[in-house]
Amino acid sequence: MKKCNVAVVGATGVVGREILKIVAERKFPFGELKLLASKRSAGMRTSFKDKEYIIEETKPDSFENIDIALFASAEAASEIFASEAVKRGAVVIDNSSTFRMNPEVPLVVPEVNPEDISWHKGIIANPNCSTIQLVVVLKPLHDVAKIKRLVIATYQSVSGWGREAMAELNQQTRDIIAGLVPTIRREILPYQIAFSVIPQIDKFLEDGYTKEEMKMVNETKKIMKDDNIKVTATCVRVPVLVSHCEAVNIEMEKKLSVHQAKEILSKTPGVEVVDDPGELRYPLPTVAAGKDPCYVGRIREDNTVPCGLNLWIVSDNLRKGAALNAVQIAELLIKK
Repeated sequence: MKKCNVAVVGATGVVGREILKIVAERKFPFGELKLLASKRSAGMRTSFKDKEYIIEETKPDSFENIDIALFASAEAASEIFASEAVKRGAVVIDNSSTFRMNPEVPLVVPEVNPEDISWHKGIIANPNCSTIQLVVVLKPLHDVAKIKRLVIATYQSVSGWGREAMAELNQQTRDIIAGLVPTIRREILPYQIAFSVIPQIDKFLEDGYTKEEMKMVNETKKIMKDDNIKVTATCVRVPVLVSHCEAVNIEMEKKLSVHQAKEILSKTPGVEVVDDPGELRYPLPTVAAGKDPCYVGRIREDNTVPCGLNLWIVSDNLRKGAALNAVQIAELLIKK
C-alpha cells in the first residue's frame, strides 16, 4: 500500500484511541499523522509508535495536505469540519450518524459492500456499531436464503456512550459494593446502570422507538441494498464495559438448517462461529473485547415459522463496531 497523510478527529476519545491502536497493529501506511480534538484537549501530548504527538484543535485548515480524515468525534464536529476536509482534498471516513442515511454518501462495511466506496464524493460513512456486527453475520445468509424479517434485541455496553459512561458504571459499582447510594449523573445515563439495565439508547421518537433502534432498521436496509427486509429492534444498555450483544430472530424465504447456517458462517470473513451447547460454548462480551471478529452462536431453528433461525451475535463495539471498520475502509481506499 502507498503511504498517505492521515488525520484522526476525536483522537482523545475511546474510538479515536482505538483507531490509533489498530493503525499500529495493522501497520497502516501513513506518512504524516495529525491528531485532532476539541479546543479543550488541544495541547495534550500523547505517544504513538515511539513518537510524541501534540493534540491540535480541529480547524478547517487542519486538513491541508491530508489524504484521509478519520472522524471519531460527535455529530457536531462532522457537520462543521467534514466538508472543510473534503474541500481540501481529503476523503472523510465518518463514524458519526451525520451522513449515514444521505443517499449520496456510501455506508460501508468492507466484508459486506466494499464496492460502494467507488461512488463516494469525498465522504464515506461508518455504520452504527450495532448495525455493523449484525450485517457482517446476516449478509451471507441473505445471499443464500433471502431474509424477509428481522426481530432484534440488543444488549449494548456502556462504552457505546463513551468514556464518561464507562467511568459511571465503574463508580456506581464501587458505591453499591461499599454500601453507598450510587450517584446518578443524568447527563450521562438517565438511570443507575450498575446491576441494572436501561431499555433506552438515544432519544425517543414520536412513534415510541428510539433513534438507535431506527438506525438499525434504516442502516441495515441501506447496507444490504434491500428495502423489502422488515426490521424491528429494541435496544438496551447493559452494565458491560465493552462489546455489544444481539439476539436476532430471522425469517427467510428459503429454509436453512442449523448445519447449513454454521457452514456458511464458518466460511465468512470477519465471522467466528462459537456454538457448542454441550460444552457451554457461545459468544461472550468478555471474550469478544479486544478482538476483531463478529462472534455468532446459539444458532437454532425458529420452529414457529417455516424458515426461521435464532442467532446470538457478539462483537467489540469499539473495534469492529467503530475503529476497525473505519481503518478497513481506509485500506480499501488505498488499494483502489
